[in-house]
Amino acid sequence: MKHPHAFFRFIFLLALLLVPAIHAAELTQNRDPESGLLAWKKVDRGFSLELIQLLPEYVAALYSSRNLPPAVVDSMRGYCVFGSVVQNQSGGTLDYRVADWRVVTPDGKQHRLKTKPEWVAEWKTLGSDFGWSILPATASFDTGDWAQGFTTVKLPPGSHFDLLYAWRHHGKRYRGKMENLVCAPDKPPLAP
Repeated sequence: MKHPHAFFRFIFLLALLLVPAIHAAELTQNRDPESGLLAWKKVDRGFSLELIQLLPEYVAALYSSRNLPPAVVDSMRGYCVFGSVVQNQSGGTLDYRVADWRVVTPDGKQHRLKTKPEWVAEWKTLGSDFGWSILPATASFDTGDWAQGFTTVKLPPGSHFDLLYAWRHHGKRYRGKMENLVCAPDKPPLAP
């Protein structure tokens, strides 16, 4: 080979071009064929976040079936609720804090998410100590570990928004964005 340095320079430049593609996170969207409800999933640098639309009547029925005071069931009205699954696929320990996440509405304004401790404190004043349904406010977990629960967004059914979220891996903070999310409709969508 006449110019070995040129070959290695070519390989190095090719690797640099491929690195963004390897780290690019893609948002996938799926529609449940039976319910018509949507789910979104994004895996970015080992942090996996999935959000699944939940109908308001489903959430109310779930809470009512636990014999919770009607005031607790009513406290969820006005919120769009997602079933959420967070998983560590990173090959090391990572953590997150829901308090660091923000909803961005179409007007560009950022809004906090209500965390599990805030829900539990509110529900205690309403006569219930019921918090298992809400996504843990913080978690630190090893590869393969996961957390699940409801994520609540103070928006009416059918609202559109983006979600800004953050996590830490090996002491470094990362940020992600899920775009064009939609709250479940007030009533079940028609089956496709």
